[in-house]
Amino acid sequence: MDTFKEFDSPLHAGEREMASRYPNPVYQWGDDNIGQMIRTRISLSIGQYLARLPFFFIATSSPEGFCDASFRGREYGAAGPQPLVWVPDPQTVIFPDFQGNGLYQSLGNILGNPQIGMLFMDFERQSRMRINGRAEVQDADDAVREKWPSAQAFVKVTIQQAYGNCQARIPRLVVDQSSVDPLSHS
Repeated sequence: MDTFKEFDSPLHAGEREMASRYPNPVYQWGDDNIGQMIRTRISLSIGQYLARLPFFFIATSSPEGFCDASFRGREYGAAGPQPLVWVPDPQTVIFPDFQGNGLYQSLGNILGNPQIGMLFMDFERQSRMRINGRAEVQDADDAVREKWPSAQAFVKVTIQQAYGNCQARIPRLVVDQSSVDPLSHS
């Protein structure tokens, strides 16, 4: 089953409290209909779409509850842009980890608390996709190195929640490819 209904309680107490306190006249989500919005898998075509985006954001938390939000952008190689993510099956999203500032906030948080939130924004099409799940840090293997040659590791996310959102309040922005593709400056 690919709907969120497979969980015993799709909405936690805080979400229920806020829905009661601030009722939405258009959307009233409950156990009986939340599966229409939230899924536990994505289609491979959505996965291919996400792979072509230039960036996404992740949110992680330490075991003590200290949160961290990070930007994840795609790498560019001699053949052009590498995929942002890889979706090998409808319940799995994989993304690379490249050397950065050396603080390892995201990877360190995942080791202590595997819950992750991923926010994919497409400002040109004014759309967004949210994926929440359980993450696992793994060393880069041959399959990962084929997609991302400079990756030091990768993060495998098992999808627990996946859903798109409306276009409300998403500004239309256009990505200047020359600002993100270092090879376009040659």
